[in-house]
Amino acid sequence: MSFTVDFSIHHSRIRDVTAVRDAIKKASAKHLEEDFNYRIIRRNIDARQKNVEYILKAEIYEPGELVEKSNVLDDFHDLKTSDEVYIVGAGPCGYFAALQLIRHGIKPIIIERGKDVRERRRDLKAIQQFGIVNEDSNYCFGEGGAGTYSDGKLYTRATKRGDINYVLQLLVAHGASEEILVDVHPHIGSNKLPDIISAIRNTIESHGGEVRFNSRLTDILIKENKVTGLKLGEELVPCDRIILATGHSARDIYKILHEKNIFIEVKPFAVGFRIEHPQALIDEIQYHCVTRPDTLPASSYSLACQVGDKGVFSFCMCPGGLIIPAATSPGEIVVNGMSLSRRDSPFANSGMVTSVDQKDFNLFSEHGPLQGMYFQQGIEQDFFEAGDGTQKAPAQRLQDFLMGRRSHSLPDTSYIPGILNARVDQLFAKDVYHRLKTGLLQFGKKMPQYISDEAVVVGSESRTSAPVRIPRNKENCMHPQIKGLYPGGEGAGFAGGILSAAMDGIRVADAIFRQVIPG
Repeated sequence: MSFTVDFSIHHSRIRDVTAVRDAIKKASAKHLEEDFNYRIIRRNIDARQKNVEYILKAEIYEPGELVEKSNVLDDFHDLKTSDEVYIVGAGPCGYFAALQLIRHGIKPIIIERGKDVRERRRDLKAIQQFGIVNEDSNYCFGEGGAGTYSDGKLYTRATKRGDINYVLQLLVAHGASEEILVDVHPHIGSNKLPDIISAIRNTIESHGGEVRFNSRLTDILIKENKVTGLKLGEELVPCDRIILATGHSARDIYKILHEKNIFIEVKPFAVGFRIEHPQALIDEIQYHCVTRPDTLPASSYSLACQVGDKGVFSFCMCPGGLIIPAATSPGEIVVNGMSLSRRDSPFANSGMVTSVDQKDFNLFSEHGPLQGMYFQQGIEQDFFEAGDGTQKAPAQRLQDFLMGRRSHSLPDTSYIPGILNARVDQLFAKDVYHRLKTGLLQFGKKMPQYISDEAVVVGSESRTSAPVRIPRNKENCMHPQIKGLYPGGEGAGFAGGILSAAMDGIRVADAIFRQVIPG
C-alpha cells in the first residue's frame, strides 16, 4: 500500500539521492525500511527565505511493489459513428476537442487557416528577420496556435474547469517530459512543442480524424438559426456542428459574427508592454545570491496590485526567455514572450499590463461589441507608427518610462527584429499610463532593484486575452442563439492559456457527445 510524504530539502542537496532519502525518512510519520521505494510526484521552489528550498511530495512504495503506468491513449478507438464535427482552429482548444471527440467515437474535421508547425517556421523567420507579416501564418496563427511558439507554460488557476492531470498525461503520451506531471509550474519549451503538436495530429489522423491546413473560414452558413455549413474561401462545406476555436487574435471571425447579427459581447482584457531585465538580476533578487547555482532554474516572478478599480500585473513571465513579434497583420507592432526548454537566454521578460474595459473604450463605442477589439488594434497601430515601418519595436528604459523622458540609449535586448528609442509612455492613453506607472512603482518596493536602468520596456503587449466574448449555454456549450455553433477556448473568452484552452476543448467535446449519443 502506497502513501505520500511532504518534505523539503535545501536546493544544494536536491541531486544527492542519499540526502533526499534521509529527508523523506525524517518527514515520514511512518517507519520506513532502508530499502523503501519512492517517486517524486510534486516539486516546487520556496525562495521566500535566504536559504532556498525545494518543497516536494513523494509517493512511497513497499519494497518490490510495482508502479503501474497507464496509457491514456488506450481509450482511443476507431470511429464508431458517422457523426462529424467541424473544428475551426488547430490550437490547444481545437486539438484537444478533436482528441476527446475521437475518444467518444465522433469524427473531428479540423480547419486551420495557417500551416503545419514545420511549414510555419518559414513565416516566423520572415517576420523576425524581414518584418514580413503573413496574415494566416505567424506567431498566433498556424498549427498549435499561439502557444506553440510562445513558451509552452502549462499553468492555470482554472483548476475546477476540468481534469488538468488528464491534459498533462495526454501531452506526455505525445512526447512531453514526465517532469510536467511533477512541477508545480510545468513548462515544455517552444523548441519541443512542435514535435508534440505533430504527434497529436498523427493521433487524430490515425484514428480517422482530418486536419486541413491553409483553410480560412470566410463565412458560417445559417438557416433558421441553425448551422448548415461553412465557407472556406469559395468552397461551401455542409455541416451542422462547428466548434469555434479560433484563438484571441482572429478579428475576422468576430467581424463575421457581428455582421451576421450573431450575439457577441464586449470583454475586458489587459494591455501594456513587455518588460525585460538581465536574467542574472532577477536571479539575484529572487534567490538572494550574486550568482545562481546550477541546482536552481532561471528564476521567475509574479507581481500584481490594484490601482483604483483596475488591476496591474505581470503576465506570461518568461525566465531565460525571448521577446517575439506577434503581429497578425501589417501595420501593427505586437510583442509576446517565449522560452526554450532550457530557459538559458541571458534575459528575463514578462508582460506588464493593466486591465481595460468599456470605460477605456469610449472612443470606439460606435463599434458596439467590437469596441475593445478596435481599441486594441489602435494601440498596436500607434506603436507601429512610432517605429520605422518595420517590426522594430518602440522601447524605453524603465526608469525613463516612469519619469516621462526619452532614453539616452537602449540596452541589449532579446527581441530579434530590434528596438527603437521612443517615448513609450506617450503611446498609451493617460489613464492607462497612470495605472502602469503606479503599479510599477509599487512593484519596485516589493522587489528592490526591479526598477533598474538595465530594464527596458518594449511594446505593445496587447493580446493578453480576447477583447470579445462569444456566449454559450453553460450546459450544452452551444451559442444561445445559433443551434450547432459551439464557441470555445481563448477566442470565445473561456480560457487563458494552453491548459485552460485544452480543458475547454474537452468540455465542449463532451457536451457534443451527450447530444449526439444521449444517455
